[in-house]
Amino acid sequence: MGIIIPMFSQPMAGTPSKTTHLSHRNNGFETASMQSIRVHRLLSSFLLLALVLTLGACSSPFAPHLTPTPTAPTATSAPPTATPEPAAATVNGEHITVREFTAQVTQYKSAQTSLGKTVSDEDASKAVLEDLIAQVLLAQGARAAGLVLSGSAVQTRMDALQDQAGGPDQLFKWETDNGYDSPDAFRAALERSLEAAWMRDKIVSAVPKTADQVHVQQILLYNQGDANAVLEQLKIGGDFNALAAQYDPNTRGDLGWFPKGYLLEPKIEEAAFLLQVGEYSSVIQTDAGFSIIKVLERDPNHPLSPDAYLALQEAALKAWIGQQRAAAKVVLAP
Repeated sequence: MGIIIPMFSQPMAGTPSKTTHLSHRNNGFETASMQSIRVHRLLSSFLLLALVLTLGACSSPFAPHLTPTPTAPTATSAPPTATPEPAAATVNGEHITVREFTAQVTQYKSAQTSLGKTVSDEDASKAVLEDLIAQVLLAQGARAAGLVLSGSAVQTRMDALQDQAGGPDQLFKWETDNGYDSPDAFRAALERSLEAAWMRDKIVSAVPKTADQVHVQQILLYNQGDANAVLEQLKIGGDFNALAAQYDPNTRGDLGWFPKGYLLEPKIEEAAFLLQVGEYSSVIQTDAGFSIIKVLERDPNHPLSPDAYLALQEAALKAWIGQQRAAAKVVLAP
């Protein structure tokens, strides 16, 4: 049994570097570069560390009722005060225990290894801690929004996890192996993950399915001299579409429709939304090369593609967490 690593950290763990290719779409079909961008989108991000949790509840048999023999009262000492479990961090007073944090780091590294990646202890610790802090913030947001988990909702999740594990004994072993030393600790972690998931869904479902978008065509070259030469041809009346087809016969440089906050190349996106329909840009240098773009169409209320909708949902979630993180009182263990 293992964890599901998104929100939003893959599997979706860690934040990959940006791709050096722009997305091209042709007649609504994704190309290889679009698929690459989609994979990177799914791996970016603000996903959240979703726990595979449940509660191994135990009950004690009722002892028979016995009438005690009266005895003279004796002095008893007060029970010792329970020592609070060490915390890796507190978020607005809510603890993330060292035990849970350590277990999650181990699982995170194991997940990365299974993907053929190597991650240092420092990077793993940082990624896991930020994801756990985000999860606590989301759970706190859910409670502030009025969410009250029902016992049946928690039990349904516990039953499902028990089935996944192969039975109560196997689940209990997983709990023990992953640092959950009591049913109470496990239940608390489960409830927090359910609260966080509820808040996440609330945030992303509020993202509109239409947005101000532009339909863009580009001419992409790989050295500045060629790009400048093409720009000069355009200035003396050269046909943009013909030149785009010359350098990209397959898609004619069609980038399709996209909203703000979608492209992985902000320079291209910024230039596109400054141009009027029918206008072309100067040479734009990016990691992919040297681009000249032209705005073919613009629609202030254009339906989002599934990939763009996902990107804007991720951006909304990231922004919400960032705002809450900035306002929260987060204390990290020394």
